Amino acid sequence: MKKPIGKSAVAAGAAAAALVLTAAPASAVPSTVWTVTPSPVAFSAKNAANLAISINGIAITCTTSSASGTLQSSAGNPATVGVISSIAFGAPGTPCTSVLGNMTMVPTTPWTIVARDHTAATGVTKGHVGGIDIKLSWGACVFRVRGTSSSTYTNATGRLSVAGVPGELPVVASTGCGAAMPVGAALLLKADLLLKKTGTTTVPTIVGTNP
Repeated sequence: MKKPIGKSAVAAGAAAAALVLTAAPASAVPSTVWTVTPSPVAFSAKNAANLAISINGIAITCTTSSASGTLQSSAGNPATVGVISSIAFGAPGTPCTSVLGNMTMVPTTPWTIVARDHTAATGVTKGHVGGIDIKLSWGACVFRVRGTSSSTYTNATGRLSVAGVPGELPVVASTGCGAAMPVGAALLLKADLLLKKTGTTTVPTIVGTNP
């Protein structure tokens, strides 16, 4: 005859189950409420370092770049917290350059600033810049890229850092370029823009929380 399970055994099993539940790591809950301060706010931006592009082994450098747009509070994950309404690569007298010669870059806007993850300890929001559309040309070679680029925004400095990874910005059209810029080639964009409330030195902040 089987002996009934004693109270001590039941208690031990319950304790073991509780231990397993306690030891299981809690999954991180993504931010769903995004607070921009001030909001809404128009911003202007200048490059903090050279803008760098690499594509199919060719490096392109822009020593001057600028942008403008708006930021505003939002909700959801991912969430659009900003729009870049205007962006310029190079300027008169300081064109973007490459080993092939000066490069003309014509963006089509708007682009979006999208937030996905916020770290309160560092004040850094991770996400991406979406809706990127740029026509690049030198001589008879003209090609176009469309897509997104991974990004971070740092509250302490107002720095929007764009650091693309392979596959985010493919060439979608190419004429007169031969094998130099084939459709499907990956463009990598690296840029650091310092955002300020237009006409001031105020740095907007982005904070992600959960209700």
